[in-house]
Parts: sequence; C-alpha cells; structure tokens
Amino acid sequence: MLRLLGLVLVLAGLGIGVAAARAALSQQISTCADQPFGEAKVPGDPRLVLEIARTPEQHARGLMFRPSLPDDQGMLFIFGSQSSEGFWMHNTLIPLSVAFIDRDGTILDIQDMQPQTDDVHPPAKPYWYALEVNQGWYARNGVKVGDAFAFCLPPA
Repeated sequence: MLRLLGLVLVLAGLGIGVAAARAALSQQISTCADQPFGEAKVPGDPRLVLEIARTPEQHARGLMFRPSLPDDQGMLFIFGSQSSEGFWMHNTLIPLSVAFIDRDGTILDIQDMQPQTDDVHPPAKPYWYALEVNQGWYARNGVKVGDAFAFCLPPA
C-alpha cells in the first residue's frame, strides 16, 4: 500500500495529473489472500470489509432479510461491464447508502436508501461497481462523489 501511495505522490509531483494518479489507484484492484476489502482514498483511508456479489442471483438478493450490518462492512456488487441498473430496498431491513463507482474506482454518485421500500434509485451515470454500506457511512468518513476507492478482491 505504501508503494502505491508513493507512486501516486511521485506521479503527482511530476505533474502527470489526476487521470494518471487514478489509473495507478485502479491497479490496486488485485487479489487478496485474506478477506476482500475496499479502502476510500480520503484522509484516514477508511476501510470496509467486503462481501462480494457477482452473479445476477447475488445481485438480486443483496442485503435482503438481514437485521443488521457491522459498521465496517459493506457489499460490493461487481458487474462485468458498465451498468445503469437502479437499486431498491425490497425486503431490506436496514437503511443503506449506495455508491455507484466507475471502473477506475471513482465514485460517480452516492444515494441514501430507506428500508423496505420499492423506490428505484437510478445512478447518475453508468457504473461498474456499486457499494452498499450502512446509511451515513460515506458522510461520517468524509467520502463524497469524485473521491476514489481501491479494492482488494479475490479472483472471480
């Protein structure tokens, strides 16, 4: 991780720009020997332990029927291509926030969702990942649209 941060700082120092720094961050999306995690690239590098949803069945079930979610955990929905699918809270018992995330880790949109509602929450832009967390986690950790996430993921 320090090596990656060093690379980002060197790139920034050379004036390569934000696009190159984001490309370096996206290369952090690799495999993990331990538990998958996501780390917001904001001061403090808040980290979430991730549960992964890759299949259409896992996407449909999401966090339904769960009475709680630990504050340091989230569910990462991985799409094999760009998606514009909206999210809803049917049979979901806990209030959540969802971030729609681009292929390079940039957060495109964040929305709060109320439990047990069928309101569809469409993304502001097409995305590659969606990350559901306890409602308010993004705000409490200073994470906002335009910030980036780096993921450490198991192989597909």
